[in-house]
Order: sequence, then structure tokens, then C-alpha cells
Amino acid sequence: MMPGDIALLDCLPGDWRDGLFLGRVQTAEGPSPILVVAGTAYDMSRVAPTVAQLVEQLPLSPDAGEALGPLETLALPLLSPVDLQCVKACGVTFALSALERVIEERARGDASAAADIRSRLEERVGGSIRAVVPGTPEAAALKAALIEDGLWSQYLEVAIGPDAEVFTKAPVLSTLGAGAQIGIRSDSTWNNPEPEIVLIVDASGSAIGATLGNDVNLRDFEGRSALLLGKAKDNNASCSLGPLIRLFDDGFTIDDVRNAEVELTIDGPEGYRLDGVSSMNQISRDPLELVRQTLSEHQYPDGFALFLGTLFAPVQDRDEPGRGFTHKVGDRVAIATPRLGKLVNQVVTSKDAAPWDFGLSALMNNLAARGLLTTQQKETA
Repeated sequence: MMPGDIALLDCLPGDWRDGLFLGRVQTAEGPSPILVVAGTAYDMSRVAPTVAQLVEQLPLSPDAGEALGPLETLALPLLSPVDLQCVKACGVTFALSALERVIEERARGDASAAADIRSRLEERVGGSIRAVVPGTPEAAALKAALIEDGLWSQYLEVAIGPDAEVFTKAPVLSTLGAGAQIGIRSDSTWNNPEPEIVLIVDASGSAIGATLGNDVNLRDFEGRSALLLGKAKDNNASCSLGPLIRLFDDGFTIDDVRNAEVELTIDGPEGYRLDGVSSMNQISRDPLELVRQTLSEHQYPDGFALFLGTLFAPVQDRDEPGRGFTHKVGDRVAIATPRLGKLVNQVVTSKDAAPWDFGLSALMNNLAARGLLTTQQKETA
């Protein structure tokens, strides 16, 4: 079941009957993790009351749960497929997006100045930055040349330097699922969606599956100062995931992530339409290298979700020539790739989005009232 006019079947991967999936649904009692096997959904809350705990018990027989019936006729609303996992994100993992971040920085968040800066920067570094491997001697040589030309940027540092940009995108339990309204700050005038693949990593640091995500970006805020990254990235309703987590198995592997084509479609209320594609084979750092760097000096006992970054950087003018793209309230954003399905959200302001009021205390109280916290589960929760 999906909110509004979005059909669940339209959001599922083409081979959803063959894959193995995890997710969350809203039951009358509260949120519950589900396992989808051979096209049938099973409520696993009596076995593992959170998705984070369910991940740690894999592989798990669906017979341990309660059958909810065929996924295509599921009568329960889908939620974001993660709960206790920390939500992390990697930035500037594609050459094109690296150039766009430099443009934002040099334009100081002014969209009208972007076109001229883009032309000059691409003329100087466009080809070379696309070919260089981060952290190599060739990358160091390019860095030296750019510094000499006065073109170096903190964004180029994470694009071609040894260290990836990894930041915390959203608080635990604050993410939205497919069909929900996604929020843009009401005081932002230059922003865009970021269609990404998101890896799901367990407590031991192993990538166990993937889903789709929208890592909403405020280009004006971050362009004014990188120190505004928190305001640019973490706002009410500013992060969506879904529709489901597809688990890695013989039919779906990390190579499917590495070679995915992530499509983006934005349909505006005034009839505007924008299409884009993010090709994962153009990523500068391997997805598992990004996982390694996230884990280098940190532990995640409940696992984490890791946005891998996007190639998509919208430059198509929407209103005034030279100002590029920015969202309008009412935009319908669809992110899709065949093996993971489609994530659809409608844009509102963060002020007008549904307030986030179901945090960790509320979840623990809900699970306790449902009798789902055994002694062992309390220790792991």
C-alpha cells in the first residue's frame, strides 16, 4: 500500500517475486519489520522487532514470522526500510558532482553566477578530473596544478584526495519512505534532489543489501559555506529511502550496484519535466571502499545506511535563463533502477511536512507495550 495515487506494484523491481527483501510497514499496533520471500510478505516483529535486529539474524526462515500475503496486495503502508541504523552519506563521489560543488562554492550560493563559472572550470579541469583515481600520484599532480592555477577547492580535496567525504545525513528514525512528502527548507532558493543507491551495512561492517535514496541538497546553503552542511542536509523530512531493501544473494550482488543506472524524473506542478541518469560505473571510489572509510575508526552496533553519492547535478534552466534548476512545492520526484524499484516522493517545505515525533523513546515504548522486547532484545536494543 502506498499513499496518494502511487501504486505499490509500480514501485517494485521487475523481478520482485524472485528477490529477497526487507522493509517496514505501519500496522495498527505500530511499525513492524517485514521479510519478503518469493513475493510474499511476512511480519517478523515477533522474531526481531526492528529491522536492525532482523538484519543481524539473517538468514532467517519466513516461517518464523506471520504471513501477510502477496506483496502486491499488501494493505499496510510502507515506511522507510531502516529504523535503528545510523544514516550516513558520501559526498562528491562523482567527477561531475565535484565540479558542481566547486561551482556552488565559487558562486557563493548564487545560482545566477553558476553558468559562467561552470564554463571556465570545465574548460580547465573537466577532462582531467574525470580520468584521475582518488589518492594516486596522478591525483596529487592534478592537485598541485590546480593550486598553482588558483582553482583548488575543499570539494576537489575529497573528490581526488585520499579521504572520502562521509557525513551523518539524518537522525535515527527520521527518514521517510516511498510515497511520503519530502521536505526542502522554506528559506532555500537553489536546491535539488540527489538520486542515490544506499548500501545497508550490518553491525560487523558487511554490506548486506541496497535500496534507493533521495539525499536532498540545498545548493545555496552549502555554496555559501561548507560549514552550513548541517543546515543544507539535515532538515525535517529531508531524507527518503525505499521502497524496500534488496538483500544480496546469488541473483543480486554488489556488482549490480556498481553497474546500476539510476534514473531521475521530476514532474513539476506547472508542467515542467526534468529527466536525468546517474551511472554508478562512473563513481570515483568503489562502494565497498566507501564502506571501509566509514568504518575506519568508528563502530555501528546497529549497522548503518550509506548513501553512495550521485552523478546527477541539474543544470537545466527551469525559470530564468542561467539560473539552472531548483525545486518548487508540488514537484513529484521519482528515482528508479530496475533491480531496486522506484522511490517516489512529493516536495513540500520542511515546515509544512509532517513533523517528526516518533523517536527512539517512542519506538521503545511502543515495542514494550506490544510485548516485543524480551530480555535478550532489550540488551540488543
